[in-house]
Amino acid sequence: MTEPKEVWITGIGIVSSLGEGLDAHWDALNARRINVDEKRFAPYIVHPLAPVSFDAQIPKKGDQRQMEAWQRIGTYAAGLALDSAGVKGNREILGRMDMIVAAGGGERDVPVDIAILNSYAKGNASPGFLNERLMNDLRPTLFLAQLSNLLAGNIAIVHGVSGTSRTFMGEEAAGIDAPRIALARIASGQSDIALVGAAHNGERTDLLSLYEFGDFNLTDKYAPVWARDQTKSGFALGSAGVFLVMESREHAEARGAKPFAKLTKVVADLAQRKQPGAVTKSLETLWPKLGMLGDDGVLITGTTGVEPVTSEEKAFLSRHPGYAVRATGTMFGHTLETQFPLGLALAALSISRGALFPPNDPTGLEIEKSESPAQIVVMGAGHWQGEGLALVEAIK
Repeated sequence: MTEPKEVWITGIGIVSSLGEGLDAHWDALNARRINVDEKRFAPYIVHPLAPVSFDAQIPKKGDQRQMEAWQRIGTYAAGLALDSAGVKGNREILGRMDMIVAAGGGERDVPVDIAILNSYAKGNASPGFLNERLMNDLRPTLFLAQLSNLLAGNIAIVHGVSGTSRTFMGEEAAGIDAPRIALARIASGQSDIALVGAAHNGERTDLLSLYEFGDFNLTDKYAPVWARDQTKSGFALGSAGVFLVMESREHAEARGAKPFAKLTKVVADLAQRKQPGAVTKSLETLWPKLGMLGDDGVLITGTTGVEPVTSEEKAFLSRHPGYAVRATGTMFGHTLETQFPLGLALAALSISRGALFPPNDPTGLEIEKSESPAQIVVMGAGHWQGEGLALVEAIK
């Protein structure tokens, strides 16, 4: 049996509420900068996308116009990742580069929804009213733009990535499975190089309404993730796109690529959260599957701030007290499918910079870490389902 191939992260593309590109994010993280908007969607809080000139990665205005905002965000981040890896415009590599995307559903036409609901409320709806309005008020091109796999399609059109393509749906769990499958394919020799990532537009009234039905939204006033509790829990949606270029060590060395870090393992679970402590148990079951870990290290988590899952994550962290923890939700908000790839990106970036960014937490749960990290665990637990862990390591 052949040994699995070592998988390197050779490209990182990030665009978020903190800016675009690696230097901008590293500077923002070290300055403990947070960008939130408490007024635009009050009482709900969002981490809005920083100003971006989409022309830099999506030069054709026609391409931009036919994309929804989340697709523009993702296509832009994908371009940054390809630039970072040094493969932008390389037709030979792009022509066989695989792509795995985690994506949510499309954005609704809110004015049409409001008009339909108002008509029902006023008693003006005939038996065929709903079908008539959907057929007449939604343009077919707009409807098609809602398909989640069109993010991969737009990346293929704009950037020329034309190997195999897969799109996973399922909120945070999809964001865990995308890099997990990419890692498995490259390690087994089924793929040499892949573009992996996700995008999320958190500035959407339809999403805020949807999550309000589940009582998931943070309201009224922003608070860092660990400062939220049973009386004030919830997530603040964030806008972000994150893509990684992952490739086998042999492929990277053959083209002279400089890696950020290696992705050693990604493990996932889908715990039945019917009993208290199910998330803690799931994470503890996954922990030994990562391989050799020390008693102290670094853990970057996509903790949402939603209860009871956040308290169960804290219980897991209390069993590993030597780890310096960083919660991405405090700085970036919650970006659903994008949260786990974001953790991977920040882990690889920290390893490549030889330092961990400082804590941004008033509760004291996050501690300083001055040593250069050689291993970083990335953790994700969905707001209502899906758990995962990954191990990102320095290259020896």
